[in-house]
Amino acid sequence: MSQLNYFTKEGLQKLKDEVEHLERVERPRISKEIGEAIDKGDLSENAEYHASKEEQGLMETRLAKLKNQLANARLIDDTKIDNSKALILSNVTIKNIKNGMELTYTLVAEQEANLKLKRISINSPIGKGLMGKSVGDIAEIITPGGTMEFEVIKISR
Repeated sequence: MSQLNYFTKEGLQKLKDEVEHLERVERPRISKEIGEAIDKGDLSENAEYHASKEEQGLMETRLAKLKNQLANARLIDDTKIDNSKALILSNVTIKNIKNGMELTYTLVAEQEANLKLKRISINSPIGKGLMGKSVGDIAEIITPGGTMEFEVIKISR
């Protein structure tokens, strides 16, 4: 059985849009390139043909992966999520116990993680450490550099 993939409404729409783009734009474009390369003759030494076939294989692999994610996608209803604990879609402000630095992250599904936007996966070390914590709790996060302690300062939606 495949793993369920949790998405926000925006994340699910982005996934659907990418699948549609690959099917309606990229697949026909690559097929056309392959056809044009075939028309040039001798395929054994045709670099354009081999490059297009490789691109097609990579695109089809990506499309299959995205379709699998879509088939196992579940939409997250954040109106039913407990605000007293750090859960998926929570905005969590934490303070590093060692240096006092405060950071705010949004806990999201792995497919929607983006560190630049301060959206971290619930499967990341920090995300796992914060899941289920309440304000005032200390999260011990195991990192390659050793164990770090963070205090949960604030949880919001």
